[in-house]
Parts: sequence; structure tokens; C-alpha cells
Amino acid sequence: MDASEIIVALPSPRLYKSLTLRRIATRERSAPLDEEMTIRSPRDHDDGLTVPFIPGDKKTRSKAPAVVLGFECLESTAFNGIATNLVVYLETLLHGSNLASASNVTTWFGTSYLTPVFGAIVADTFWGNYNTILVSLVFYLLGMMLVTFSAFLPTTALCGVEGSPCQQPLLGAQTVAFIGLYLVAFGSGGVRAALLPFGADQFDDESTADRERKMSFFSWFYLCVDFGMIVSGLFIVWIQQNVSWGLGFGIATACIALAFGGFVLATPMYKRRMPTGTPLKSLAQVVVAACRKARLRVPDDTTLLYEVHDKLNQSKIAHTDEFGFLDKAAVVVESELEEESNDVAADAAWRVCTVTQVEELKILLRLLPIWATSIVLSAAYAQLNTTFVQQGAAMNMQIMSFSIPPASMVSFEVLCVLVWVLIYGSLVVPVLQSFFPANGEPSQLQRMGAGRLLMAFAMAVAALVEMMRLGAAGRGETVSIAWQMPQYFALAGAEVFCYIAQLEFFYSEAPESMKSMCTSLALLTVALGSYMSSFIYAVVSAFTAVDGRPGWISDDLNEGHLDYFFWVMAALCTLNFAVYSVFARTYKVKTVVS
Repeated sequence: MDASEIIVALPSPRLYKSLTLRRIATRERSAPLDEEMTIRSPRDHDDGLTVPFIPGDKKTRSKAPAVVLGFECLESTAFNGIATNLVVYLETLLHGSNLASASNVTTWFGTSYLTPVFGAIVADTFWGNYNTILVSLVFYLLGMMLVTFSAFLPTTALCGVEGSPCQQPLLGAQTVAFIGLYLVAFGSGGVRAALLPFGADQFDDESTADRERKMSFFSWFYLCVDFGMIVSGLFIVWIQQNVSWGLGFGIATACIALAFGGFVLATPMYKRRMPTGTPLKSLAQVVVAACRKARLRVPDDTTLLYEVHDKLNQSKIAHTDEFGFLDKAAVVVESELEEESNDVAADAAWRVCTVTQVEELKILLRLLPIWATSIVLSAAYAQLNTTFVQQGAAMNMQIMSFSIPPASMVSFEVLCVLVWVLIYGSLVVPVLQSFFPANGEPSQLQRMGAGRLLMAFAMAVAALVEMMRLGAAGRGETVSIAWQMPQYFALAGAEVFCYIAQLEFFYSEAPESMKSMCTSLALLTVALGSYMSSFIYAVVSAFTAVDGRPGWISDDLNEGHLDYFFWVMAALCTLNFAVYSVFARTYKVKTVVS
């Protein structure tokens, strides 16, 4: 069994079924209705529809998905070519402190994963996926060029003169670098929000073969992301550390330029989806309708609640008892069925909603606690590119006859991700199936819980390694960077169990019209986790770097106590796992009925 077969087997079939239903839902909102349905349906049916840019031959396989995968390989290489070693760049060439550099990196990472939320709104409501990617690439490329240019500016050297004030000029290297970084954050956000659903749009959901290829596409897309991390961690980081920062950034910039050109040249191959309008309107209609009928009583027979049944084979969501107040939005008043004027029809959507609409809002409310616990997880994961790299820089970077840059250990973590995928597919699942044949593969919620527990373990291992390193430093000795491998391996396990399952979970549970939005919400946890990490750094500095003491995260880690910081993160992750377990145990999975 090869690695690709194992990876493809991971996502739940329900994930891709949900993606198919999303297309049907869009067609339903776009279909013309008869007079009775126009009066009784609360949906807006002018949101948009799927229109192929150039019709393709169904007998031949489209090359557009391969173009999207190649694009993602180059984009991931470009982004990680800057991100992987960024904390070292800020400390060396831009002369930032350990604490300030770590905080700047996590804040930038947070912004990079916050912008996809806005990118998804723009793509779904105004521009569509293709145009969103195209416009975002302009900002992306400009930002990469500015970051590369900052590495060639000589003014940063002035900060290295002892006794001279380190004040950057208005258009100095630091200013140019941060302008470029946040342009990259803005551009990459639009690409992240639109590229995955854009790639999925290239398949024909009416074809069985295409549906199977779509399943493989999602797995290959994740591999392409990892490919960029490996190339940047091994190749570009080495060039930055040993040859030239400008050359390393220049290679990353060339990758995004090549991706931009290839994406544009392949335009005739693409199917392009027109924007369908914001799905938030439907959620607002449920809240308004429920408040209007606050005094009404929900009937004991829930089959009396309002639902639309039309000729299209659009699946509906089964009714649940949670958040009973919202059910009032689907209570049918006799007067609402008798009114026939167009003015009333325009207002009908704000007075009565379908059970499916109500359940879509309930799903989002149920997802919120699960989503919130992912923020703490992401705050711990942010240490991969900050404190883990700083810890490695204070260790002996020689492994046998090779000098390993600390940031290159990120590539080792990516390789560990692939190892964990193999372990999960060839060992964990078969063992569980032999002991529990009725249950089969662990559920998405169970895998996410295991990942949260592994993250706490990774932080504890990092604390133990730091205690060992500090002990060796006190004796005038150094510890090999190879001792970091266990913490990277544990962190990779947390990533496999949490982030892959989380993407599946949010896709399968999300309302059909909000698949892209909920994917962006999953990425938003990475953003908020990075901001939370920056906040924790500030709190640690405020409480430990006082009265002349260097603090836990000192510029000279031998004078600090980074191990205390890792223990705090381990305790926080353990508490987060306990909270998650409470909500996961009571979570009701969405039930779709025809």
C-alpha cells in the first residue's frame, strides 16, 4: 500500500457528499419558481449559478485540477519560504529581540489566517473564486517583492553599531519588510479562501469518476501544502542562512510569480462559479423571524413546522430539539399562507423560515464551542515557527557532519506528518477495527480530541528538553538539536489528528451554502491562536521581565526560563482538552434527510 492510497482513505465520504450537495443547493436558489412557491418559500432565488467559462468535453479528463495542485505547490513554497525562517530574519538582519520577533511573527501569522475569512466573503458574495484569486495574487506578488527588496537594503547594518541608537528610517529595511509581509498576508488570505473550492468546482459532480477524483484531489491538495513546507525548510532556508537572505526570498518570489503566470495561462480550462450572495442573510432571517414570533408556541408535532418540498432533489436537515427558541421561525401562521401580493412575498423570507434554515443556524451555534477550543490548540501550534526555532538556535546545530539550521526542523515536522498518516492508516485504524469492529474508524470528534491531547504532550516534551538544555548550559556544555525531534514528532501527530479532522468536520457539518465560509472559520482559529500566542508572550513578559530580571523568554535563553513557558502551554492545552471533551461528548452530528 503506498502513501497516497492511505492519505486518500482518510477523509469521510460524507465530506464529499456535502460538497456535491452544495452545488445542488446553489441551483435550487437560482431556479425559477411558480407563483405558489414564490409566496411560500423564504429563500432568495437570485443568488447565482454555476457557469463553465468554456464548456469542456465530458469524455476527457480536465487538466484544471492538476493546474490548481501545481499552483498550490508553488504558492506553499513561496509562503513558507518567507514564514519558516522569518523569526531568524527579524532577529539577525532587522535586529529585533527574541520576544519582539516571536510576537511579530505570530501576529503576522494570525493576520495571514484571518484574511481568508474576508476573502471567502468577497468570493462568495461579490467576485467569485477565480477573480478573488486573480486580484489577491497581485497583492501577494507585490508583497513578496518588497520583502525580497528589504533584504538588500543596507540601512539595517546601522543597528549593529555598538552605542548608536537603532532607529529605522521611514523607508528603511524594517518598514519595507513589514509592508511587504502584510501585503503577503492580505494576498495569501484571498488565495487560501478561494483556491480549494475553486479546484473542487473543476469536477463534474454528476460523474461517478469525477466524484472519486475529487476525493483524491483534497488529499493531494494537502500533500501539496506539505511539499512547499519541505522544499522551503530544506532548500530555501539553507540558502538564506548560508548564501544570501535576498537570494532565498528571491527564489520564493519567483515561485509565486511562476504560479501567477501559470494560473492566468490556464484560464481557458477553468469552470468558473458566479458569486451566489452572502449566506449570512439566511441566518439573519431566522433570528428576525424567531423574534417576531417570540410569543408563539412551537407545536409538539415538529412535522407541522415549515419546510419546502420541490422538484429538485435537495436534501433537508432533520429537526433537532436544541435551541428551541429558533424553531419559532418555522412556525406557520395561517395568514402567511393566504397572502398573495408581491409585496408580501418580498417580506415572506423575514417572517417564516424552513426547518433547514433554522437547523443551519443551530449547526453554527453547536460548532462554536468546538471551534473555540481550536484557538488554544493553534496558540500552541504557533510555537513551531517561534519558540521552537529560538530553542533550536541555542543548541548545537551539528548532526553528524551536517549543520542543521533551526528553521529546517520544520521540514522534519512535515516528514513526521507523513509518518503519522502512515501510522494512522496502517496501524491505528486496523487495530481499532480488530478490537471494535462495529465502530470502525475513529470519528472526527475523537480524532480531534486525540490531537488536542498530543499537543499538550508536545509542549511537555519541549519543556523537558529545555530543562535538559539549561542544565547543560549551566555546566558549560551544549545539547544537540536532535533532541528536539521528539517534540516535533508529537506536534506532527497533533496536526494530523486535529487539523485534517477539523477540516473534514467543518466541511461535513457546515450548511451547504456556507462550505467556503466554514473552511475559512477553521483557518480563523489559526489566526486567533497566533494572536493569542502574542498575547501570552506579552503577559509572560509583563510578569517575569521585571526588576531587572531577563524574564522567561530572554534574548539569551540561557538566562531565561523557556521551560516554564512550555509548562504553562502544556497545562493550558490539558485544560483545553478537558473543556473540549465536555462539548464533544454532547455534540449532535448533523442528520441529512432526502
